Amino acid sequence: MDGEPSVAPPTSEPFVAPAVSPVPAPPTVENPVWNGWDVALIAALTFVMIVVLQLALAKWVQVLWYPHNTFVEAVQKVAERPILLIASQFLIYVLVALLMTMLVEGKYHVPFWRTIGWNWPPGVWKYVGIGAALLLVLNTLEGLLPMPKDTPFEHLFDKPLDAYLLALIAVTFAPLMEELFFRGFLYPVLARDTGVGWAIFLSSLPFALLHLPQYAYAWAAALVILVVGIVCGIVRAATKSVAASFLVHVGYNGTQMLIALLLTRGFTHMPKVSIWFH
Repeated sequence: MDGEPSVAPPTSEPFVAPAVSPVPAPPTVENPVWNGWDVALIAALTFVMIVVLQLALAKWVQVLWYPHNTFVEAVQKVAERPILLIASQFLIYVLVALLMTMLVEGKYHVPFWRTIGWNWPPGVWKYVGIGAALLLVLNTLEGLLPMPKDTPFEHLFDKPLDAYLLALIAVTFAPLMEELFFRGFLYPVLARDTGVGWAIFLSSLPFALLHLPQYAYAWAAALVILVVGIVCGIVRAATKSVAASFLVHVGYNGTQMLIALLLTRGFTHMPKVSIWFH
């Protein structure tokens, strides 16, 4: 009608839903630059080095000291000289450390110690104390299990000099290298693929199996060592620090060594004392 304001028809624009930001995926608990094939490579090379080194050592002993003995007899003679076994173990530790360092830094171009998770946690002595407490608890457990009465490892302590050298390795290079490989190198790959819980168990299993020859393949000994590995794995997972699990390991071995040292009067009187270094 005339005089009435005209009303514009409503516009029909298409409805556009507001943009929704995608929910980011939760970060992985561990994300190492290396992978499972790298871990398998280090493990395989370590096995080859152990075999080659032991054979070379036996041949060296045969040529120098037992030229009239067979090679098999020379291998047995090596087993009777703990200082040779200790020296070869130390050399293997050094070679494995070099292999891991070369792989991480040479292949992936990242610093080894920082990438492996070697950061000192606050309260260093707290973790050493955890290891010592773990020893006391497991000593009680050992009394309830059929632990072997005589093991090849205990005979390495028959002579004071051998005992002191082995004790030095037991609280330094042995826990260092085992923690670097099992909790530093193997665990994060497993944690990325299987989750923390399974990774702790699966990295502790080969750790326990590695020690079986030293303890006459006794299942009770394997169980005790498995528990040690699991506790070290829990500490590693909780702190994200291989140095922390190393301190627990040192606390365990160091306390056992101190007890053995006192009971044997400085390794001069060797009663039948179970010695469990891992």
